[in-house]
Amino acid sequence: MTTDVTERALAVDVAISATELRQRYGDFEAVKGVSLAVRKGELFALLGTNGAGKTTTMEVLEGYRPATSGTVEVLGMDPYRKRRALSPRVGVMLQENGFLPDLTVAETVGLWRDLHAEPRSLDESLEMAGLADKAGVRIRQLSGGQKRRLDLVLSVIGRPEVLFLDEPTTGMDPEARRATWDLIRDLVKEGTTVLLTTHYLEEAEQLASRLAIMHKGEIQVEGTLEEVIARHGDRISFRLPAEIPLDDLPRIEGHSADIALAGGTPVVTYTITGGDQATRAHTALVPLLAWAGERGVALERLAVRTASLEDVFHSVVKETA
Repeated sequence: MTTDVTERALAVDVAISATELRQRYGDFEAVKGVSLAVRKGELFALLGTNGAGKTTTMEVLEGYRPATSGTVEVLGMDPYRKRRALSPRVGVMLQENGFLPDLTVAETVGLWRDLHAEPRSLDESLEMAGLADKAGVRIRQLSGGQKRRLDLVLSVIGRPEVLFLDEPTTGMDPEARRATWDLIRDLVKEGTTVLLTTHYLEEAEQLASRLAIMHKGEIQVEGTLEEVIARHGDRISFRLPAEIPLDDLPRIEGHSADIALAGGTPVVTYTITGGDQATRAHTALVPLLAWAGERGVALERLAVRTASLEDVFHSVVKETA
């Protein structure tokens, strides 16, 4: 009884879900049993290598194609079969826009406003896009970054409950990208559920409540940023002392060293996993410093850090190559 109540409560809280989603193109299976759930009011980042299957997954969730098998729901409905019913409640920003280049910015916003029952005002839309001073400028005269920001605002002009963002900041300079992040954060604060794909790992780190990494058609890693990073350990690194042979390096907490060249200098790195995540790096340093003291060597450029999302990403690719 308790389990049924919990499952019903979780279902009510979920805005986007996929269960054992599979998508085939002839004999090629692009998506291989993907399951995910995006809660209402959160931003979920879907990351992956080129060809990982994330764009195909997004297209199925957006309702542009039916799943070969599995179950997909957006706001409790099949997005392909119920696309017309979902359309007023869902916003989509694709990788490429369909602007008419000779229309002005204001004319373009006006055209999109006519497609919605209760749209944002022209002034609010232009302000959100950072284009209040470009209202009379033709679309073809905008920079790539300005077009992307306008595209984002048009996708939310109808105040959607769910928003799909596919590489939203491509072509933007760093300042414009950060301004766009602020806009996306404001949308989430308003209660919008966002599913985001991006090649910028920093973007996912800055915005995502939870994230998943796809590779070869499957989700390999999923969780909050903190959970995902914690599973991939802490890094302890230093320059290899010239007088120390490689086979004299110790095992630390059961972990052996990795050696890589940085600027022509060998750098030793230990990846420490398991144990108490809050103290494991400190615990590992104690025997390492004792080992260095016994040999009378200083560990140059000694550094301790948690894993980064980039570390996790490369680890996923390496482990599933």
